Amino acid sequence: MPLGMETGAIANWQISASSMLLGFMGLQRWAPELARLHRSGIVNAWTASNYDKKPWIQVNLMRKMRVTGVVTQGASRAGSAEYVKTFKVAYSLNGRKFEFVQVDGGFGDKIFVGNVDNNGLRTNMLDTPLEAQYVRLVPVTCHWSCTLRFELLGCELNGCSEPLGLKDYTISDAQITASSTYKTWGVNSFSWYPFYARLDKQGKFNAWTAERNSASEWLQIDLGSQKQVTGIITQGARDFGHIQYVAAYKVAYSDDGLTWTEYKDEGAEESKVFPGNLDNNSHKKNVFETPFLARFVRILPVSWHNRITLRVELLGC
Repeated sequence: MPLGMETGAIANWQISASSMLLGFMGLQRWAPELARLHRSGIVNAWTASNYDKKPWIQVNLMRKMRVTGVVTQGASRAGSAEYVKTFKVAYSLNGRKFEFVQVDGGFGDKIFVGNVDNNGLRTNMLDTPLEAQYVRLVPVTCHWSCTLRFELLGCELNGCSEPLGLKDYTISDAQITASSTYKTWGVNSFSWYPFYARLDKQGKFNAWTAERNSASEWLQIDLGSQKQVTGIITQGARDFGHIQYVAAYKVAYSDDGLTWTEYKDEGAEESKVFPGNLDNNSHKKNVFETPFLARFVRILPVSWHNRITLRVELLGC
């Protein structure tokens, strides 16, 4: 599954590079954080400086993960197609000592075939998945400048990180409830129901919004049976142009929907407050250091922007 370059689950600060091109008299920053698959706009990719003889771009995944492949894409600059034709992949656990993916038999660094134009996608799957926190793409040959948009493919090490059914409607509307529902202008037909709280849901009313901005509000998901829950992805939304999202939250879980336990990291005395979203559309993924078994999961907003508004997916198995 994609690890979050395109969706924004991988934050800008997690992406770095050896250099970047400053175009149009230094006003255009072709920066590493722009290297997201399908990114649009005039400046929509990473480009290495023309003076950089050993360019690279890397992602800090924040924890050791299983990386299974990479999808690459070029871009256009001033009407000219630019892309990486061939590249190597390096990986690291600490961000200091890197090793290159090897050809079968270990007789040299593997050179991957990249793109042939500015917009097409090229997928390369790794013969042997990597277990790494840092992944670095190292261009070998480029068409004009070394310009790149990309996505990493993989999963959590435990393999238990599949979407549990909010986005794809495996979880029914009746299984998603909340403490309250906001109605824009008090109109019933403008209600932001809890069952709208599905990741990437589209439409004018496409998320759950609480009636009040209060730390006593909650969104609840009934998984139907006990599941191992390993992570969560959250997203905000817009209400007639107003950006709304949950900036921080806690998570509680239960087997019967009556008695609740707030999530704590192992050894912690206080309930964990998870960082939430920074805008209305990007994904923010949080992984539970200590996965839990539960049928019911509640999201408890702690802080928010404008109104408590959520779209969400739970991860686990």
